[in-house]
Amino acid sequence: MHLETHSYSPSHSLQTVITTTTRNAPKDSYWIVLIHGGAWRDPTQTATNYLLPVSKILPPTLPIAGIASISYRLSAHPSHPQDPQTTDPYDFRAAKHPDHILDVQDALAFLQNKYGFGDRYVLVGHSCGATLAFQSVMGGYRLAAGLAPRAILGVAGIYDLRRLRDAHSDVSAYQEFIEGAFGADENLWDEVSPAVVEGKGGVGDEWRKGRLAVLAHSVDDGLVDLDQREAMKSALGQWEEKGQVERSVETLDLKGAHDEAWENGNELAEAITFTLAKLAGSTSA
Repeated sequence: MHLETHSYSPSHSLQTVITTTTRNAPKDSYWIVLIHGGAWRDPTQTATNYLLPVSKILPPTLPIAGIASISYRLSAHPSHPQDPQTTDPYDFRAAKHPDHILDVQDALAFLQNKYGFGDRYVLVGHSCGATLAFQSVMGGYRLAAGLAPRAILGVAGIYDLRRLRDAHSDVSAYQEFIEGAFGADENLWDEVSPAVVEGKGGVGDEWRKGRLAVLAHSVDDGLVDLDQREAMKSALGQWEEKGQVERSVETLDLKGAHDEAWENGNELAEAITFTLAKLAGSTSA
């Protein structure tokens, strides 16, 4: 497997995307585009350690033209401090919303320009990466140019920031990392939460016909509760009930703790395989 690292913006060292392509992939293949998690701030979770395990496990028979893994600017982390006086701005981690989603948008635009896969891609996000994945098709944060993904796979995703904080009100880290990324204004938290925003600013308005959402979660996830998946499923389902979209919403039960969903690649590979199978079924129906 040959990996290439590309810079999609010259302003920061984290503005890169890693890619690997499949030789002689069928014309109807998809790109898999990964967005790592880490509460918008954890420098130990990277595009590389998200891509490598799963890329070695995915069956070669799957219709995959290539895999990309997006790195994006991170917010500050108290356990990984940097001295602003001595750290090069090119490496300094101090991102604030909308930096994270703007980077994802720029990375997707770069990939489209280089590989031209149109809407034949699956956007896969873990934890806050799932937040970013669904934000990319929200009215307020969608890609300014280019096509939305055929499917979004959210793995152990965060979809309602206020609900997450409230569910873990006894753990100060939740308040801290949300404020670190979005500030203290809880109205903004609602505005960026894919499960909360309705109407033209939400997921349903921009991501309509022929799309697939897969919400994968483990009951053993001790960091992001299953209620997040239920909230997102309900939010997506409201649009179907109104007859305003033609979109399928699927749930998938995973095994293991929060980060086990990606660490050894097995659960993530299962979720991607499941998503591609559902896409194949909807295409042939």
